[in-house]
Amino acid sequence: MWRRAGRIRLHLAEITGRRVRRPLGPPAPVATCSASAAASSCFHHYLGTFRDSFGTPPSRSISTQTDGGGGRECWNCGAKGVFLSCGHCRSVHPVDHAVDYFEIFGLDRGYNIKDNSLEGKYKDWQKKLHPDLVHSKSEKERAFVAEQSALVIDAYRTLSKPLPRALYMMQLEGIHVDEEKTINDPELLMEMMEVREAVSEASDSQTLGKIQSQMKRKVETWSKSFQEAFEKRDFDRAVEATQRMRYYERAMEETVKKL
Repeated sequence: MWRRAGRIRLHLAEITGRRVRRPLGPPAPVATCSASAAASSCFHHYLGTFRDSFGTPPSRSISTQTDGGGGRECWNCGAKGVFLSCGHCRSVHPVDHAVDYFEIFGLDRGYNIKDNSLEGKYKDWQKKLHPDLVHSKSEKERAFVAEQSALVIDAYRTLSKPLPRALYMMQLEGIHVDEEKTINDPELLMEMMEVREAVSEASDSQTLGKIQSQMKRKVETWSKSFQEAFEKRDFDRAVEATQRMRYYERAMEETVKKL
């Protein structure tokens, strides 16, 4: 573990330009234990600075069940297959909690989403639900628009980023992921301490950009691990992947704060 931690320090040193003294040899067995404990204790102190940098996914509860009818009947004109708003009379409908975030954007439920297709459909819904377009409607419909708009924003923010999307997919499977759980992995904790130190000592945007790119690649790696585990329904591995993604996301947020 300490040899790998040494490589982490050397890699960060290449980014920041700091000199790092190579260890002359492996530490004594007794030192490995105490050093790991110290790293864990120290990192738990630093962890508080990361906790607030990345928000939790929306708490809005949405059922995974659908009515199977491709929409409901319009409350105003009786047209069938209505979803969010009626295509015939343009009436706005109340939020249907049987519809999940993927259905809102007409997407198959899956982790791999193309950003352009999601963003385009999000903008389409925002145009249809824009307050300026419904100012002449009844008070009831204006209230529906506010609810629908909030739902669409929640859905977009959740599906547009890897970690919230992963957590949401686990939620749809009925699996709760403890977002405040700390991983007891000395190597990961040491890496996070080294990253935070590198960010603190970085004096220019170019160095910070390199650190951010490194953390982004880590997120992408664990994002792929989540997808593979989820598709195999190996939910234990999927949970572990989300936990590690969270650490690297928070590290990225630290670089953004300083840029």
